[in-house]
Amino acid sequence: METTSTVNVRRNEHERPTPALPPAALFINGEFTAGESTETFTVINPSTEENILDVPRASTQDVDRAVAVAHEAFGTWGRTLPAERATVLLNIAQRMEDERELLVELESLNTGKPQAVAEDDVDSAIDSFRFMAGALRAGTTLAAGEYAKDHTSVIIREPLGVIGAVTPWNYPLLMGVWKIAPILAAGNTLVIKPSETTPLTTLKFAELTADLLPAGVFNVLTGRGAVIGDRLASHPQVAMIALTGSVGSGQSVAASAADSVKRVHLELGGKAPAVVFEDADIEATVAGLRNGGFWNAGQECGAACRVLVHESIAEEFTSKLAEAVSSLVVGEPGAGEDVEIGPMISQAHYSRVLDHLKLAEQEGNEFVTGGQAIPTKGYFIEPTVIKASQGASCTQQEIFGPVISVETFSGEEEAITRANEVPFGLAASVWTKDAQRSHYVASRLDAGTVWVNAHLVLATEMPWGGFKGSGYGRDLSAYALDDYSRTKHVMHNMSR
Repeated sequence: METTSTVNVRRNEHERPTPALPPAALFINGEFTAGESTETFTVINPSTEENILDVPRASTQDVDRAVAVAHEAFGTWGRTLPAERATVLLNIAQRMEDERELLVELESLNTGKPQAVAEDDVDSAIDSFRFMAGALRAGTTLAAGEYAKDHTSVIIREPLGVIGAVTPWNYPLLMGVWKIAPILAAGNTLVIKPSETTPLTTLKFAELTADLLPAGVFNVLTGRGAVIGDRLASHPQVAMIALTGSVGSGQSVAASAADSVKRVHLELGGKAPAVVFEDADIEATVAGLRNGGFWNAGQECGAACRVLVHESIAEEFTSKLAEAVSSLVVGEPGAGEDVEIGPMISQAHYSRVLDHLKLAEQEGNEFVTGGQAIPTKGYFIEPTVIKASQGASCTQQEIFGPVISVETFSGEEEAITRANEVPFGLAASVWTKDAQRSHYVASRLDAGTVWVNAHLVLATEMPWGGFKGSGYGRDLSAYALDDYSRTKHVMHNMSR
């Protein structure tokens, strides 16, 4: 594919000051510390390809050290009252709000996220802590009572223990908090491994909250998933492993965890279908998919990346979608409030997305707009709409970039069957003015979240998680607290 792009990348007119970086160290037992190894890796700014910081790679010995202190800390933290833990979570939320601007700038620097996306990440993370602080005090469970004659049953909900978490690069702080907040709220302790590509805000979170959490309750290890994740998954003192990442990573973690029969919480990939019926409001649908398909440059597991549109409106819809997508403003953080699309996260992912586009071209699909790299510093790719043939690779595989494919269907049952044919089941959307149809189709789509006349709208109070290859377990909502705790039945004999 020739790089003859006419898309311009908006650049900062003046050099931006670097936000206060976190210590380049591991965070264990309430303090930053050197690892057992001297090996490091470099965190890179994806907008400019410049180096930001060299961060240590933790070893299995570091994992064992972190788990040991987390296990010891659990003895106290796990027995704190819900009100006490809620106070800590509220204090964390306030500290994050006080440092909101710093966290936004640091997340943008590390990921290339536009201002609006980074601000939404930080605000949602703060809200997650506040929600969990309330939810942990209002848990619902079966009422105590007499269910067997002369015996009173009581249900106790308990924390699990030490939990190992592995978080992704596309939402480093937000998806980190989706793990941190309910895990701590439920009374567990935590060892978390952020992505090697984007560890800065997780380390900064540790720095900002070090005085708010007891030593050992929260620990951060930076480095390779194959080292840290595998050891956490197999460690006998880790009660559960929670991962957001690729299907391959989830399979690897689940296999390692199986040997010790530990719990696994997986939020994996997606290929979200957006089913557009002939009676849909085309203008509103185009606007919704422009946002829902390209938020965070499409590096979003719930992105509306696969559109199925009724054949009777396909030509008009596709033309209007391409026009809307071609108006997206591409740029680096700080280059203006109207910047909507940033870079791919890394050279490796940039190459991967371009390989998907090359395959789509080789398979004979039509690029209605975009389709190539933008020749500039940084990992920028044109926002792309592909008119795709049924079964094309671009309609089946998770591209995880600024790419939407459009296919046509002729009938309702065909649309449902085709929407469900991919191995993922994280999210989907239905676009129609027919209320009865919207209920029927939504109930038939095999996805953990289904939107009607919307896409990618999240609420902290509602669960997020998928079916099939998208994993199991739920982030957000009170369901996350259930995932990170266990129920115990205690029965008292009352007979006299």
